[in-house]
Amino acid sequence: MKITWLGHSGVKIAGSKILYIDPFLTGNPAASCSPDAITQADLVIVTHDHGDHLGDAFPICKQTGATLVSIHEIAVMAEAEGIPAEGMNIGGSIESHGVKIHMVTALHSADKGDPTGVVIEMDGQTIYHAGDTGLSYDIKLVGEFFHPDLSFIPIGDRYTMGINSASKAVEFSQTKKVIPVHYNTFPIITVDPEAFREKVGDTAEVIILKPGDSYTL
Repeated sequence: MKITWLGHSGVKIAGSKILYIDPFLTGNPAASCSPDAITQADLVIVTHDHGDHLGDAFPICKQTGATLVSIHEIAVMAEAEGIPAEGMNIGGSIESHGVKIHMVTALHSADKGDPTGVVIEMDGQTIYHAGDTGLSYDIKLVGEFFHPDLSFIPIGDRYTMGINSASKAVEFSQTKKVIPVHYNTFPIITVDPEAFREKVGDTAEVIILKPGDSYTL
């Protein structure tokens, strides 16, 4: 399974199916590609409707035929534009294209519906994308239920967890590996990912990517 960080919170997961999570590319100074370059996708998952997460999700679905997966209110928006969508809500699970997706809590804000995180099971691997969130004991439930092989955790502070809270979230989630996201896109969320690695210590393997870089899980 090939994992690519697209910049900000955007992620591509390529295994037996191709998934995109929070593909904010247009207007993203750290984006590693343009939405026009994406010609193949099975699922596009959106954690919440802020512009830096919903991003180019709808256009990507339209040009690839991908199914959008998100909280009910965003799925309704997608269906109104003719996009195939799977709506769900926190605490629920679905299976689409042979991929199992669980929706979990995130402590943040949203205009429509609620902010969420997602846990994805595909090709024998379990991946947690925390979305935008503050530190919460709910992250412990992710660890207890799912024991993620890899997690995407925001570290940029101001709008999400900073390094100290994010390192505790790594502990709570019981993840084996972690890729920090949602940092250094804009000056207001500038942090040093090496400081995050140092803070996490031996709790998990910290994988620091540059936008466009990939990691094989």
